[in-house]
Amino acid sequence: MRVPAHLLWLIPALPLLAAGIGAFAPRTARRTTAGSAIAAMAISFLLSCGALVTALRDPAVHAVHNFAWFDLGHGALRLGWLLDPLTALMGVMVTLVGLLIFIFSAGYMAEDANFKQFFCFLSLFGAAMLGLLVANSLLLLFICWELVGLASYLLIGFWFHQPSAAAAAKKAFITTRIGDLGLLVGLLWLYDATGSLLFFDGGEGVLEAGPLAALSAQTTVGGLAVSTAIGLLIFCGAAGKSGQFPLHVWLPDAMEGPTPVSALIHAATMVAAGVFLIARVYPLLAADLTLPSAPLHALSVVATIGAITALLGAVIAVGQNDIKRILAFSTVSQLGYMMLALGVGSWVTAIFHLLTHAFFKALLFLGAGSVIHAAHHEQDIRRLGGLRAPLRVTFATFAVGMMALAGVPFLFSGFWSKEAILHAAHGWSVSQLPFAAGLIAVVLTAFYTTRLVAEVFLGTPRGEGAARAQESPAVMTVPLVLLAVCAALLGFIGTPWWPWLQRTLDPTFATEPGGFGLMAVSIVLVATGLGAGWALYARIPRSSAGEADPVERRAPRLFAALADRLGFDELYAATVGRLNAWTAAFADALDRRVWDGTVRLLAGLGLFTGQVTRETDENLINGGFDAASGGLRSGGRAYSRGQSGDTHSYLRYIAIGFTLIALAVLLGVRR
Repeated sequence: MRVPAHLLWLIPALPLLAAGIGAFAPRTARRTTAGSAIAAMAISFLLSCGALVTALRDPAVHAVHNFAWFDLGHGALRLGWLLDPLTALMGVMVTLVGLLIFIFSAGYMAEDANFKQFFCFLSLFGAAMLGLLVANSLLLLFICWELVGLASYLLIGFWFHQPSAAAAAKKAFITTRIGDLGLLVGLLWLYDATGSLLFFDGGEGVLEAGPLAALSAQTTVGGLAVSTAIGLLIFCGAAGKSGQFPLHVWLPDAMEGPTPVSALIHAATMVAAGVFLIARVYPLLAADLTLPSAPLHALSVVATIGAITALLGAVIAVGQNDIKRILAFSTVSQLGYMMLALGVGSWVTAIFHLLTHAFFKALLFLGAGSVIHAAHHEQDIRRLGGLRAPLRVTFATFAVGMMALAGVPFLFSGFWSKEAILHAAHGWSVSQLPFAAGLIAVVLTAFYTTRLVAEVFLGTPRGEGAARAQESPAVMTVPLVLLAVCAALLGFIGTPWWPWLQRTLDPTFATEPGGFGLMAVSIVLVATGLGAGWALYARIPRSSAGEADPVERRAPRLFAALADRLGFDELYAATVGRLNAWTAAFADALDRRVWDGTVRLLAGLGLFTGQVTRETDENLINGGFDAASGGLRSGGRAYSRGQSGDTHSYLRYIAIGFTLIALAVLLGVRR
């Protein structure tokens, strides 16, 4: 089956239809809403596979279908669909992982009173992400981008009766809006500079050679190329969605939502959107590389932020005790790796890691959900333990995800994609600091994943929930098995010996020699992290929940700082939060005392002016006019009395007048 570009809209439309069914169905229609959501995602998966078949016929071609949305001035604002290997592969990943998460959710949320609303929100989330993938317009992408943010707000705060969940939803929504403001400004600037927001449009699209050359030739403040400035603004949006430093603070708190939501956000949808966006607009960010004398290159900023994020997330994960929070900071770190790969110029490697990470991180989050479900909603790893025997399937699949995340060599996908990133970073001519940060994060990742597995599954139960745990039902374990298979095997499509994925995404990709020594170094670092984790946590498991962590015993202050997430939340509360509070207080005082006072003064002045105008109008102007009118009326009446029309009266008046005149003449003559 082949799906051409003009039919791509069906892929997001089906989950959107399922969301509509869920919105209007009665609360009791649990089977209908869940069934429609799962069926819609399954059909979208088949359509995505058909789109992939179409895209693979000629990977170098961008098949587009553009259309006018509405008239704007002398032209029209146009949107469109785009089909290429990047769109198709991402679509297959999102629909497959989303489908397995939807199926898992049917079992995990079975007892929830708002089951129907949950699947409605899940379908909306999936539709928004799929719409983002197939867009050939930055405007259409931005519309779906904001719908992803809305759906994440609804799902993170799904248990809104819990204050922590409501706060986490607001935190995620507001933090990502900060980055989205930069994206919106970049979008407007790009439209003003090029007159288009289409990615590909017969040579006139913003990612095609002509417009890119024009953007890189123009400069702005400080000699910065316009393409660089717009690229950095777009990166702000990606940094917010993908939890990059310093906008990473929302992502760990997103685990306050139901565990399937965490899996969907951290694996296949929201955080993947930022990496996908930078990969999609990569030609725009790379346009300034043709300007060696440029004061700043956009990709250098991306690489630096990615390296900091990768190391920061791995460091903080070492000191967390919540099973989902450990995985959340792991996601922050892995997203940093992806941005690092993008920054050093290997966007195909970033997508490779994005695809492998989607499967093994979805596996780990759903595995954590199976643990939480079996242990009666216990999430603190200090009160778990001993779950290997009662949760055999969960343990086996979770172990596969753990080894993929840690980068255990050769048999697990995470090793190949992470190794490709390290190789690309090592070859970056600008700086070796991102490469060094990536190496340190390799050790830490292997260490905290070993700690997680040992604390949860080894030893003896340390809490009541763990002691009464039983394996989850098949509706939850079957998706785990399928994800485990993908997490183990997916890496083989991108090995140095057969880089099928990289060459599909970029036909010019070529494997560089000399990477086997670096691979050996990476293997040693992974072994070091695994060995340290085993020695501290697995060799002698803790016996009680109150027993101090081995790292905490050796470095209590450091562990406390890591457990407190290095104080970033407190730092933001003391700086950005306090500044926001001061700004709000100032705005309130300005509103109440200045603007409100000004409005009251103007209102009083208006009333006074109205009163004066009224008195002048009624007493002076109207009164004088009325008096003059009355005098004229009286004179008119007096004059009208003499106009009786009686001839005898007129003769009498003439005689009287003549007599008076004659008397006056006689008197005048005598004198």
